[in-house]
Amino acid sequence: MLHPREAILLLKGKTGKRGILVNDTLIPPLATHGNTFSAFPLSMLPIDFSIVGVAHSHPSGTLRPSVTDLNKFYGRIMVIAAYPYQSKENIAVFDPEGKLLRFEVV
Repeated sequence: MLHPREAILLLKGKTGKRGILVNDTLIPPLATHGNTFSAFPLSMLPIDFSIVGVAHSHPSGTLRPSVTDLNKFYGRIMVIAAYPYQSKENIAVFDPEGKLLRFEVV
């Protein structure tokens, strides 16, 4: 609904031996959305150890994290959903170093 601006969500879930299971999302408090960025103030986040990462959109269509994305990384994973947002081929998951991770939709 925000396209062409970026959207951002917090990912809630559990970590385990088999990986990370994301089972909920939250809209971060005081999030801002622009044509080339989305952000939120970390100081406004509640203490919630079930937050495992962040998901945000790339209206440009690119499925690679920017340097800013990596410098503002929060949690254990970052999910990027790229335009046209139609299938799992438009989604990528990364670790804090920007390494592409394998993911499964369950």
